[in-house]
This record gives sequence, C-alpha cells and structure tokens, in this order.
Amino acid sequence: MSAPLLEVTGLTRRFGGLVAVDDISLSLQPGEIMGLLGPNGSGKSTVLNLISGALRSDAGSIRLQSREIGGAAPHRIARLGVARTFQLVRVLSSLNCRENVLAGLAFGRRSFWGHAAGQRADELLARVGLAGRAATMTGELTYIDQKRLELARALALDPQLLLLDEWLAGLNPTELQEGIALVRSLRGDGVTILLVEHVMDAIRSLCDRCVVMNAGRKIAEGTADAVLADAEVIRAYLGDDDA
Repeated sequence: MSAPLLEVTGLTRRFGGLVAVDDISLSLQPGEIMGLLGPNGSGKSTVLNLISGALRSDAGSIRLQSREIGGAAPHRIARLGVARTFQLVRVLSSLNCRENVLAGLAFGRRSFWGHAAGQRADELLARVGLAGRAATMTGELTYIDQKRLELARALALDPQLLLLDEWLAGLNPTELQEGIALVRSLRGDGVTILLVEHVMDAIRSLCDRCVVMNAGRKIAEGTADAVLADAEVIRAYLGDDDA
C-alpha cells in the first residue's frame, strides 16, 4: 500500500466546554473516496474546517503527503493542494461564473493568467456541466448550478484533496444521479475526496470507506455497508429506542 495522501492523528478541537472533535484519527490513500458520516452536530464539518485551515486544532496532527499542515493558514493549505466546498453554498454573487472560477485560479497550485486563465476557467465550467454559462451572473443560477460553480472554483485550485461538505444535499433524484456521476468522475482526474454526506444512495455509490462520528468521536470505520449495519451507528442515528 502506498503512503497516505492525508493522515489525521489525534485531532481535537474544543469550543469552551464543548469538545466538538475528540481525538479523531483517519487516513486517505491517493485516489480514495472516503465518507465522513454522522448525525447533525457530530463534528464532521469541524473536521473539514480543521483540515482546510479555517480552524486550528487544540491537539493532534494533520499531514498532507507527510507534511504537517495543521495550523497553517488556509491560503497556504490551498496552495499545497487542498480545496473544499461548503455546506451552505458560497459563490461570489457580484461576479459572473467565469470570474468566480478565475478567483479560484489565483490561489491554486498552478498559476494561470490572462487568456490562459480565461480558457482554463471555461474548461472547468464545462467540466462541471456549466458550458456556455461563463457570462451568467450567479444570481441567475439554479441551486444545483450554484453547487456546480462552487465545485468548479474548488477544482480551479488543482487540488490533490477535495473536501465536499454535503455537496449532494438538496438535489432532486435526477440532479442527484448527475451529481454522483460528476463526483465519481473526479477520481479519474486523480483527485482524492473526503465527503461529508447524509444521502445514503451517494454514500453507497461513491465511498470506498467511511468513518462515522458521534458527539465528536469516531465510532466506526469500514465499508459503507459495514458501518451502516453497525449497531452503534444505528443507535447514533436513530436513538436507543429504535436501534
């Protein structure tokens, strides 16, 4: 087995007396898609915030290709090859689609300028299903297309590791299948993915392995089928009376 692309060890984050992330460890191999699962409030998004540099941990290590990135500034982590989307879609509303992606290109591992940057932005828009929409203002986009745009901007960073925070949430059945196919296709581009998700069809279709959290702690790890059948996972999602 090759060395992990991402290795998280003993990660802990407190907010006052609340331990939001409690001694979490996980690792991703290059090209792997891992699901980070758990009920609302279990600490999943906080883990993504720690990996991407939006928050600093109180303890633990985050290593990307054996390089410690824990505590580094978000823009430095981005330039090392970590990109993300957000649970609540974040697009730059005063800019059109091409300009949103150009903003991402300015902070990626590779530099694009002038005509080359515009061409690359249009390629990424086409990659996520927004071909021909470069001049469209973000306010004119549907919800799924705003999600596509946010993904294109993340891909503009040329990431090795992509963090997806409920990117497939809120989609209708047709959009969901299109979204699953798009995320799966990113593996072919050499992107490793850690995704927070509640949509079970997506989890079963996409994830090589899953880590399940509850109340900040890891309670299960394994294949999607194995963890979703785990009694402790069922209790975490449904409660003791329904387990």
